[in-house]
Amino acid sequence: MKKTWALSAIMMSLSLTACSPSESTVSTSPATATWQQSHLAEFADALIVKYRLVSNLPEEACPADAKADERCFIAEIDFTSPKDMLNRDWEIYFSQMRPVQTVLNDEFTIERVKGDLHRITPTDKFTGFKAGQVKTLRFRGELWQLSETDFMPNYYIVAKDANGTELAPQIISSTRVEIDADTGMEVRPYVEAFVDAKRQYQRSDKDKLVWAKSGVLFEQNKAVAIEPALTANSLLPTPQTQVLLDNAKAVSLSQGISLDTQSITDAKLNPDDIQAALARLERIGVPQSDKGVKVSFATLSSTANPEAGSYQLTIADQGIVIKANEPSGFSYAIASITSLVNLNDLTINAMQIDDSPRYQYRGMHVDVSRNFHSKQFLLDLLDQMAAYKLNKLHLHMGDDEGWRLEIDGLPELTDIGSKRCHDITESSCILPQLGSGPFVDTKVNGYYTKADYIDIIKYANARQIQVIPSMDMPGHSRAAIKSMDARYRNLMAKGDEQAAKEFLLTDANDTTLYSSVQYYDDNTLNVCMESTYHFVDKVITEIAALHTQAGQPLTTYHIGADETAGAWLESPICHDFIANNQYGVTDIKLVGPYFIERVANMLAEKGIQPAGWSDGMSHTNPANMPANSQTNVWDVISHKGYQRAHQQVNNGWTTILSNPEVLYFDFPYEADPKEHGYYWASRGLNSKHIFSFMPGNLPANAEQWLDIEGNPFEADDRPQVDENGQQTSGPIVAGKTFDGIQGQLWSETLRSDQTVEYMIYPRLLMLAERAWNKPEWEVPYQYNGAVYNQSTQHFTAQMRQQQASEWQKMANHLGHKELAKLDKAGIEYRVPTVGAIIDDKGVLTANIAFPGLQIEYKEQGKAWQPYLSPVEVKGQVEVRAITPDGKRKGRTLVVN
Repeated sequence: MKKTWALSAIMMSLSLTACSPSESTVSTSPATATWQQSHLAEFADALIVKYRLVSNLPEEACPADAKADERCFIAEIDFTSPKDMLNRDWEIYFSQMRPVQTVLNDEFTIERVKGDLHRITPTDKFTGFKAGQVKTLRFRGELWQLSETDFMPNYYIVAKDANGTELAPQIISSTRVEIDADTGMEVRPYVEAFVDAKRQYQRSDKDKLVWAKSGVLFEQNKAVAIEPALTANSLLPTPQTQVLLDNAKAVSLSQGISLDTQSITDAKLNPDDIQAALARLERIGVPQSDKGVKVSFATLSSTANPEAGSYQLTIADQGIVIKANEPSGFSYAIASITSLVNLNDLTINAMQIDDSPRYQYRGMHVDVSRNFHSKQFLLDLLDQMAAYKLNKLHLHMGDDEGWRLEIDGLPELTDIGSKRCHDITESSCILPQLGSGPFVDTKVNGYYTKADYIDIIKYANARQIQVIPSMDMPGHSRAAIKSMDARYRNLMAKGDEQAAKEFLLTDANDTTLYSSVQYYDDNTLNVCMESTYHFVDKVITEIAALHTQAGQPLTTYHIGADETAGAWLESPICHDFIANNQYGVTDIKLVGPYFIERVANMLAEKGIQPAGWSDGMSHTNPANMPANSQTNVWDVISHKGYQRAHQQVNNGWTTILSNPEVLYFDFPYEADPKEHGYYWASRGLNSKHIFSFMPGNLPANAEQWLDIEGNPFEADDRPQVDENGQQTSGPIVAGKTFDGIQGQLWSETLRSDQTVEYMIYPRLLMLAERAWNKPEWEVPYQYNGAVYNQSTQHFTAQMRQQQASEWQKMANHLGHKELAKLDKAGIEYRVPTVGAIIDDKGVLTANIAFPGLQIEYKEQGKAWQPYLSPVEVKGQVEVRAITPDGKRKGRTLVVN
């Protein structure tokens, strides 16, 4: 290990046994004694850290000679020690999302170690921490910081003892997260709250996005009225056709339901296939009972809709009849009963529903690589996906920050790659990232055993959900690379060179300098090495074996293929690869596409559909790809993302919409810096926004949406040509269509299962709505191409009114019926923040996005009270909402 990377010592002079208290207190020069473990722990517990964003304004934050379009921010970290600590031989590690450009005072330095891990050290001008004095580290960083959750927790301090032995690192206690008792969400007490909308929340001088404070929300919520009558026959997702029977007599399920077992046999239905759906129905108070309403099963007629998942549901006083042709259809019919039931009296009006899905691919993606999430969380997610008729779980288990699945024969992947800790050599774990801290014993570390994964697949299969595994490659592969590096070193030490090189993923002599989007310079597989393909084949083979054991054959595997950072250019192995021209690759810049094409065909030969993200897939030659390939389009619509989506669907690939500004559930719900999540494509992605999505006509969304800075944008879907007359983009070819949509949950800022559920729900319900139901108000696609902006009127006034009317019904359904069912399932969904104003007469008026939820208000110095109607108040007033079961509260807002 290089000396420059060695971990230095730290001491508190009051604790030194070599000096008297008076000597250490008055000392103005660095002390020379070293630390004991107890001294280090004491200092880490006592040191107070505060992080403060000063400004995102370029005229304040950027240097005088900055380019006109350069973006910078200024931040400060305050350190306050209750005792003198004069030693300068110490290091503090912390995660900093945006890279540091310049330290703006002369007592500290900040160095980026790897990714977002940074190290603070004192300079020779450091005068020590004086008791009770605030020592401020001021610095400039790249781009901006627009959320209080950007500032990662678990700063830690390291030192050595008198013998030069490294002491156990200590987390600085003041930088730990805390849990809000009312919401169950993480809070960061070390972060100073944003107070200046212009300096702290404005992204650029063109940014018109308004901070969603209580008054702003009040204006937004005015469009939705409290109308519980709208929920009498409401169902989520909305069915294709729903007809009330004569007199629409209410059918009571208070005595439960009684299954006609003979009809189950006649319909060739395995009873196990509907047990999960029946369990959800029982959870809301409708169990199976001999006294219950009779439920019969039958097959659909040959003239009925053949789409998988289709069903017919007839509810009448004399009984319920479900018709379908396969397990998902029967399960979805029972799910519809669950959604229709009025929880107050367990009744449903008599009706007939004929239903089938808009898309056959209705997916949810979950990243457990950046921060690990438990098996129980996934099982709960699968249950809710089935409840709302989603059928694909895209499980992202391998990335730079973690490898989360046990692979037979490669124990290093989980022994090392599933753990982050303070080991600079990365022999026992990979380096801390994302505020994970220095210790292995944390919930953000972990992996699924082979048995766990089999259980997850079986659980999904019982709910008619396909599990699509993903280990990102060739970029986003640092956890795998470091694991195989450790394997190489261990086997070489044993003298087994052949085994050591068997799964090696990098060329030790590669001098290429590159940086990934997440600031890694060592996260990309070397695609010119045969051992890389041996590794990929081994992983896929083992995962396929687990699927076989679970009874759900592996039919789609997602290789990622995104954000590859330009590695290999100076790799001798790649130079030899090009020189030998073994695979017809003559340009080193084309080895990346070669990797995707080769792995895609490797999968196809195994009978597995290859899948990847749209940017990586766009680098390939479609002629070299299997015809049966899947692409997930994650391009931003306002940045012409519809063009790539159209290009890839025209390739004939299975094209799944995953557009960030509407389908990334790790983005904030509202434009508020206290809301969790990244925000590079949206700072306000609420349920209504997802509901408004027109997936069948991406460019048409320009007529109803604004970009990330609250400005209109134009989508020109007409054929575009370059200077040579070659078409570069254009509309979808008539007869082709998208194959589905998928919600995404990336977990960089989401550390706990509770936080992940907060981010997923209730947005997942609107994902299900758009995946299942094609609304009448969606603008028809124009295959000849068209221009869409805020002035064009393809999205007519009538369509807008119909959309608003249907949202009114959906919002009431959520508030009056559906969220209560999530309560019964133990789902910790986000309770919406409350809109409120106080008029010039001192009268408080409040509203909420989902009518039916109870609102509370609190005057300063008084207890919380239920808000029932406008009320006169005095002083500062706070508002919040409560879940239907009364167990959880939404985030509190001050009425402004």
